[in-house]
Amino acid sequence: MYRPVAFTALLALLLTLLAGCSGGKPDDRNAGGGSEDNFNQEGLPLVKSPITLNVLTVRWGNMGDTFKQNKWLQDLEKETNVKINWQVMSSNDWGEQKSIMLASGTLPDLVFGDIAFSDSDIVNNLSSFRPLDDYIDKYMPNLKKAMEESPVLKKISTFPDGKIYSLPARLPSRPKSRNQPVINKKWLDKLGLEAPKTTDDLYKVFKAFKERDPNGNGKPDEIPYSGSGDISMDFLSPFGITDENSTSMMIKDGKPVYYPITEEYKAAIKWAHQLYSEGLIDQELFTQDNTMLTAKYQNPDAAIVGFTNQWTPDAVFGKWKDEYETIATIAGPDGKRYQGGDPEGLSYRRNELLITTACKYPEVAARWADLFYTNEASIQNFWGAIGTVIQKNDDGTYTLMDPPEGTSADAWYWDQSVRDFGPKYVSPSFEQNIKLDPTTGDGLKLVIDKLGADYVTEPFPNVMYTAEEFQELPTLTTDIDSYVGSTRAQWITKGGIDEEWDGYVKKLKEMQLDKLVKIRTDAYERYMKVK
Repeated sequence: MYRPVAFTALLALLLTLLAGCSGGKPDDRNAGGGSEDNFNQEGLPLVKSPITLNVLTVRWGNMGDTFKQNKWLQDLEKETNVKINWQVMSSNDWGEQKSIMLASGTLPDLVFGDIAFSDSDIVNNLSSFRPLDDYIDKYMPNLKKAMEESPVLKKISTFPDGKIYSLPARLPSRPKSRNQPVINKKWLDKLGLEAPKTTDDLYKVFKAFKERDPNGNGKPDEIPYSGSGDISMDFLSPFGITDENSTSMMIKDGKPVYYPITEEYKAAIKWAHQLYSEGLIDQELFTQDNTMLTAKYQNPDAAIVGFTNQWTPDAVFGKWKDEYETIATIAGPDGKRYQGGDPEGLSYRRNELLITTACKYPEVAARWADLFYTNEASIQNFWGAIGTVIQKNDDGTYTLMDPPEGTSADAWYWDQSVRDFGPKYVSPSFEQNIKLDPTTGDGLKLVIDKLGADYVTEPFPNVMYTAEEFQELPTLTTDIDSYVGSTRAQWITKGGIDEEWDGYVKKLKEMQLDKLVKIRTDAYERYMKVK
């Protein structure tokens, strides 16, 4: 079969990188790296004679491999007798590399980080990855203890066949709320207005923003609310709509519900149409991309956007960021508040480490991975090493040092650690020992989270699908999501939802919505049965 030159060259490069993928050099195997007489089931080092494990990880863009300078990782090699050959890939071209790797069957010993392989990649290639249940039981006491303390770790890691193929993580100091309402406080003060508490208040504030020149430039250029491509579900959350995992599903009265056919959704769209028809929502919302939206957020002459939903108030507004503040979750027509997020905390991940069937030392790999599941190991792999990024205080607390001049804190953490990626677990009780700067970054988010944490709704969870379900989902979601999105845009910009609602629901049924909902619900029921 003909292969393009670039494809062939890339395949050759990958095969070279992964050659001898389980244990590095041949003499490692001759030393008996995985044999009983070399492997220590308890204590350190993990092996008497050194071995090498090839560990593949994917980093965002051009981040590179600076994380390898993390002193905890360096010390780990010395303490365990396990040398790590890090194979660092860029997310920019990982898609093609991944396809070649899975097709060739040439894999490293371990895969580190959840952006390397998705649920469907794993489910459709189960023969390439080791079931880890027995390894967890025999060799991973730290992870076992974590799963007992936080059962969600096991829920999110259990595949449809009841086995665990990838290891989870719980990140430290994560909030419960995701994107919270953010408003231009300077505009409110100038107009003598209080922060809106209800959707009625928000409407009145938007009218004032639109009509009373709060940025003071003498131009009618204020845009109360904007977005790109579609209206954000965060903006519609006062009507009871939250969509943590972008499935168009929510939990209502303890059951999974497809919300685009609910009365809550219908009321939200009618409200959005009212705002749009009065010019209180950006008239270009459905036609502009993120670049155009960012240009409005960071308009050079004056702030022109009044309200949004963001992780933190300083997230998108550039030099105008100090004009904005996060406010409490806004109440809807029923008087209740609904905040997107997760009551368990936005801490939990899966697919953070896989042991492939190519690995000849799975027991060693399991024990090595378990060393990441302590509190101190986890914070050093999320922010940076103690003594470099983290200061350990005499009273048992931990504080983050200031980043170098000219470097943002977040960029520094990514430079000094594996950050979001890889196995880790910070106990909820340990988090009180972590002292973060409340004015910026992770510390600021925890402060403003208090404005929304009590209103966070139970999300439709991050469920797992079977190989058969993964085959059916793309066809169903592509057609259904496209139809729902186009009708949403039409109803917000032109109206007509009351007249067209019954036909819309009927059309969705014809597009096999019931089949889609059954797939989602079956996955949800499997998830809830995991103990």
